[in-house]
Amino acid sequence: MIAGLIGGAGIAGLACWAGYHTMSPTSQLYGQTFVGLGPGSRLLALTYDDGPNDPYTWRMMEVLERHGVKATFFLIGQYVQQTPEIARALVAAGHAIGSHTWSHPNLIFAPATEVRRQLAQTRQAIFDATGVETKIFRPPFGGRRTATLRTVRAFGLQSVMWNVTCYDWKAKSADEIVAHAERQIRGGDVILLHDGSHVRMGANRSRSVEASDRILRRYRGEGFEFVTIPEMMEMQQVAVSN
Repeated sequence: MIAGLIGGAGIAGLACWAGYHTMSPTSQLYGQTFVGLGPGSRLLALTYDDGPNDPYTWRMMEVLERHGVKATFFLIGQYVQQTPEIARALVAAGHAIGSHTWSHPNLIFAPATEVRRQLAQTRQAIFDATGVETKIFRPPFGGRRTATLRTVRAFGLQSVMWNVTCYDWKAKSADEIVAHAERQIRGGDVILLHDGSHVRMGANRSRSVEASDRILRRYRGEGFEFVTIPEMMEMQQVAVSN
């Protein structure tokens, strides 16, 4: 009986461990994802999820332009279809864009047919709005399994996670968002922020806008350079090849 209980506890523990890795942003257990360059680099990448979101994506773009910085926006397909002018403006301003699925489901529960539908619809919406063929992808909530990433790769997409979580979707103030960033930034980081919400268009991201301005002022003042995810990936490839 004791052996049975231990066995049951072990299976439960293994299930919890496996479940943790489906959502952990830096885990590579279920397949390779991009999570930055690692400590020692003077590069940082700001990434924004869940847009386009009117009016806060516009306000985020104003902050980035003021600092002369390009960022990476992972777009929800149905929002691109609703506000194609924002997606076009992001591309025109030199920002990188990627897929964040059509409707932001948790893909660990989605069959391959649904993952393919989410990716295909989003790819088409982004192309129709901007003429850009997306090459990068971020899974909603960070959720993925081996089969999920296999399907993503079959679409010619590279999965991008993050290693700095600012928790801006639930923060009560810009101070709280900045404090989360400062506790984690070491250099070579991919920073997760949001310009929108998967729940609805028009979600208030004013705290994320203010926090972005403060993060940019601090770390540019300390000599860090902000780059897009494709730029950071390219620099990683150069470093590996050398």
